[in-house]
Amino acid sequence: MDPKPQPPQSTLDPADWHDIRAQGHRMLDDMFDYLEHLRERPVWQPIPQAVRDLFHEPLPRQPGDLAALHASFMQDILPYAVGNAHPGFMGWVHGGGTPVGMLADMLAAGLNANLGGRDQMPVEVERQVVQWVRELFGFPASASGLFVTGTSMANLIGVLVARTAALGLGVRQHGIAAGDKRLSAYTSAGAHGCIAQAMDLSGLGMASLRIIPMNERYEMDLAALEHRIAADRAAGFTPFFIAGTAGTVDVGAIDDLRALADIAHKEKIWFHIDGAYGALGMLAPDIAPRLAGIERADSIAFDFHKWGQVPYDAGFILVRDGALHYDTFASPAAYLRRESCGLAGGSPWPCDFGPDLSRGFRALKTWFTIKAYGAEKLGQSISATCALARYMQTGIEQAPMLELLAPVSLNIVCFGYRCADADKVNAQIAVDLQESGIAAPSTTTVNGRLAIRAAIINHRTATSDIDALLQATIAFGEARTQTI
Repeated sequence: MDPKPQPPQSTLDPADWHDIRAQGHRMLDDMFDYLEHLRERPVWQPIPQAVRDLFHEPLPRQPGDLAALHASFMQDILPYAVGNAHPGFMGWVHGGGTPVGMLADMLAAGLNANLGGRDQMPVEVERQVVQWVRELFGFPASASGLFVTGTSMANLIGVLVARTAALGLGVRQHGIAAGDKRLSAYTSAGAHGCIAQAMDLSGLGMASLRIIPMNERYEMDLAALEHRIAADRAAGFTPFFIAGTAGTVDVGAIDDLRALADIAHKEKIWFHIDGAYGALGMLAPDIAPRLAGIERADSIAFDFHKWGQVPYDAGFILVRDGALHYDTFASPAAYLRRESCGLAGGSPWPCDFGPDLSRGFRALKTWFTIKAYGAEKLGQSISATCALARYMQTGIEQAPMLELLAPVSLNIVCFGYRCADADKVNAQIAVDLQESGIAAPSTTTVNGRLAIRAAIINHRTATSDIDALLQATIAFGEARTQTI
């Protein structure tokens, strides 16, 4: 009888599976403890220089002890993260994640599937999520979808597909310089900077992006848009891309998507929507009507890792014309040859719809999140964050020392402490709040004024967290103004 096969000496698997199993359970329990007791921790705290210095060591040459590495994580890394899992985190637009998503990410890491392609069930999981996204946004079965790192990449893919639509497939071989069209694109002054970045990376240039002013509701000015399109056509340009925004980065405004769809249709221009966080408002019955027109987009970019609460990262691009999307990226490389059966079957592959051949299993944590919580509960979580923003608005309006600096459209509240030299003081208050560990808002500029900006994304945030933020703002404001 042949002896039991032995693993190669070069294997990286453990010599003792019992030990690593026990260590793994300790690590998992530590993360459950962390999530369960978040409120007992500061939202964020500055990193001591001594801790930073620990991460300036030379390249390790010899094996280390897993338990010691875990201890270093718990002591030197976990306490100094950005804090977006905490209910008091209201800076920028970061989702809070969930225990379910964390567990799914662990399963995906263990499976270590490469979702570039090939005939494997993980690709079918991604296709299932694509089907759900089509259903959510009212897109046809022929529409294509793809998980990407985030909306920055999704917006770039939207620009590239629109570029192919405008210039033809020859642009992939000969580049934009080979054509005789000067393309121009349009978005609002409230749009995220990644739209301009997408124009840069696509080779079209940021100067080809027309920044359209906003109206009093911080939405794209439709009359100004139509005027600029007409002026560009008269000057010999070919308008090819309009990027509407569903949830602007500064104040959370939603462009008039229905009107933008009408303009795009009339002008025969690709209509893209940057819905980084706002697009998933379609899950909430009280918010979905405000997104009317989104179903008419040619492409939609959004993140499951924001309002969808999926752990980072889980961006997504949805394209109405799946064939055009495929033609924009599909590769003829021989080593990617497809077969009708076997492991090389299952065509088309996800790598045919984007620039990445190596892709993680982002779909699994998204599939787990949607299946575990259901669309209705996720929608209720989204609605709750908007209700908290209205609660915060009321608190600001009732506090004589605070002022609201922009309309509250969805879940973002821009406000400030009333005082002389308000911009300087409010910038200091924002830092005071962050360093106190009580709350972590960010800042932005609204109508030329610096505002403290609270983006309420986290499903864990409650009215008590809003009260703590406002009370601390007033206290820090009083302390700052007494020293002026």
